[in-house]
Amino acid sequence: MTSAPRPPAHVTQSTNPFDAGDDWDGDTLHEECGVFGIFGDADASSHTALGLHALQHRGQEAAGLVTFDGEHYHSHRGLGHVSDNFNAESVMARLQGDMALGHVRYSTTGDTVLRNVQPLFADFEFGGLALGHNGNLTNALTVRQELVRRGCIFQSTSDTEVVVHLIAISQQATVEERVIDALRQLEGAYSMVAMTNSSMIGVRDPLGVRPLVIGKLDKAYILCSETCALDIIGAEFVRDVEPGEMVIIDKDGLRSLRPFPNADSRFCIFEYIYFARPDSICEGSSVYDVRKKIGAELARESNVPCDVVVPVPDSGVPAALGYAAEVGAPFEYGIIRNHYVGRTFIQPTDKTRHLGVKRKHNINRAQIEGKRVVLVDDSIVRGTTSIKIVDMVRQAGAKEVHMRISSPPTAFPCYFGIDTPSREQLLAAQHDIDSMAKLLGVDSLAYISIDGLYRAVGEAKRDSNRPQYCDACFSGDYPSPLTDLNAESLPHQLSLLTEGRG
Repeated sequence: MTSAPRPPAHVTQSTNPFDAGDDWDGDTLHEECGVFGIFGDADASSHTALGLHALQHRGQEAAGLVTFDGEHYHSHRGLGHVSDNFNAESVMARLQGDMALGHVRYSTTGDTVLRNVQPLFADFEFGGLALGHNGNLTNALTVRQELVRRGCIFQSTSDTEVVVHLIAISQQATVEERVIDALRQLEGAYSMVAMTNSSMIGVRDPLGVRPLVIGKLDKAYILCSETCALDIIGAEFVRDVEPGEMVIIDKDGLRSLRPFPNADSRFCIFEYIYFARPDSICEGSSVYDVRKKIGAELARESNVPCDVVVPVPDSGVPAALGYAAEVGAPFEYGIIRNHYVGRTFIQPTDKTRHLGVKRKHNINRAQIEGKRVVLVDDSIVRGTTSIKIVDMVRQAGAKEVHMRISSPPTAFPCYFGIDTPSREQLLAAQHDIDSMAKLLGVDSLAYISIDGLYRAVGEAKRDSNRPQYCDACFSGDYPSPLTDLNAESLPHQLSLLTEGRG
């Protein structure tokens, strides 16, 4: 296990936990990527585009799609949503072939630029290879530095390109062996899908931090990040790719390899809390059902007399349902979310700056006024949005406002594929519960305990000697080395690879 790291000396971080600027999306956590690949399907590009639509929540800043028609590769990549890039008939007509690989991306720092949009593609002596990655490699900068010394020329700032170069210089005989050779040199979290001239390869890191599932549509096989992407095209969910497993799909069907040393699974527990879509199945469990159980467990731990239970939409809804059912209080949509809010180019004035959160949320006064309200949310990051929401609920005439959070306090950054602020910007890292409650303006604040969270996902409690999930954002117990973060000799621009995480 890796303990919480020190911040690199060359990285300057704000010490103000509320310094989130005017971007209200900066007060939420973001998944960084989603992948979808299909092999042996006449409508490969169309089905892949639909699958990416279902995975849009995992990455909303860029999308890419690569196909192979038996002779040539075809690709289209662009910034923006899937619908911005793959709704034109002229674009889809060019993406010919019976196998396709798609990717949606959310960048972490720096600008989203086309060179970082996946799938990445390269020509090798064995033919072409397209690669899509969900996760983050925690020694990618260290490996990249060595590859540059050896003469490798990088075209992007993505950690995924490190994998491409390692495959290129590998002396192994087959594509599968080259991929294995490359991944054995890497640390961190990865669920990857690669497409070659004759096969599709899917692999999860030995800890299984990020999800990857197998599906089937008639005779075509599918590899994708979540089961909701199978549902949208009417495909059958077969099973999860297991931690440390590599699956190879070709004309003879699907075969499985176990090329990595055995390790205890550390699936990201935040997938259940927030990141996965509620209609997906993760590691054999319904995400929606787990979130309701989390809410019920939260209620058992921190019940308070109330007149109404209100979710902070949308991710707080299932937990709020579970909480309300457990305490026997009405569940009401006391906050209405505007789903049609994009990034704004309206320049804020001093008078309008405080209205930023109202672009996304509005109070349903009839359900709030004169009542003791329990607000249920999935997490508190910097706290900026929570402060505004609590103030709006107060302004609507709530008699009392209590906040309940369906995760333990987020006190440590994630380095395995989730975009989180620095530790200095995480509210829970800088304040205890009582001081957070005062800052937020609530009558009481409570989080689910880490053992309560484990009970909700089906464990008796967290095993502190061998945790069953990756919960480093709560515990600081990182399951994999953080080589780049703790290295003294790396280049001063730490953002080089965090800009282009998979």
